[in-house]
Amino acid sequence: MARRATGGSAPSPVSDEQSGTRRRVARSILDHGPSTAAQLAERLGLTQAAVRRHLDALVAESLVESREKRVYGSRGRGRPARAFAITDLGRDAFDQAYDELAVEALRWIERAAGGGEDGAAAVLGFARARAAAQAERYRSLVERVPPEQRAQALAEALSRDGYAAAARGVAAPSGEQLCQHHCPVAHAAVSFPQLCDAETEVFSALLGTHVQRLATIAHGDGVCTTFVPHASVGPSRADRERPAAAPEPTASDAAAPENASP
Repeated sequence: MARRATGGSAPSPVSDEQSGTRRRVARSILDHGPSTAAQLAERLGLTQAAVRRHLDALVAESLVESREKRVYGSRGRGRPARAFAITDLGRDAFDQAYDELAVEALRWIERAAGGGEDGAAAVLGFARARAAAQAERYRSLVERVPPEQRAQALAEALSRDGYAAAARGVAAPSGEQLCQHHCPVAHAAVSFPQLCDAETEVFSALLGTHVQRLATIAHGDGVCTTFVPHASVGPSRADRERPAAAPEPTASDAAAPENASP
């Protein structure tokens, strides 16, 4: 990854072993979201000193950036920990070679539909068709587990498609967060948020509850985060397709009027 430096003097050569470890550090941040040096060291079985050397190199190459770690609740004494997040350039180092092609294709769809609202609607139609096809691959995996396990099942399915997803409980018992630490279409979604909108609609349909998108990589956040409230899952597809049963006759329906004509 060292060869992706931009501008300035060329980086010093690194061995294959160093390069491989550096890539593991970057990949761990990509998969798990913003991480401290201590978290990375524990996760990768390295010393914090070794992790910091790789982080310094990744920051110098603009593949990773340092930011203050968010603290929920009261903060203790001392300096706040620094977390390291993947940058757009860092995401480019992984599998996003076709971003420009995707953006050009979506722009062509938008122009072909006449631009403006019609163009936006055409892109949304494409995004929904793409998301629907993706949902069909996930549906059996999600619907075969109990409702309380469906967010985790969806996260596992997304991870197999390269989204590095995880389902996590939140402090309040009202729901959990579905986190996607990687998005193969993040750059396209910057210009075409319809991709995110369609994905959110699919999550709601698969999980049977109204979900809320809290953050997206396309908008500059480190992780795509979706809140999934704990709620009863809606009817299955088979239930939705089954015709409604005729209402049972009531006693008043069965009784004949006294003055009814023959």
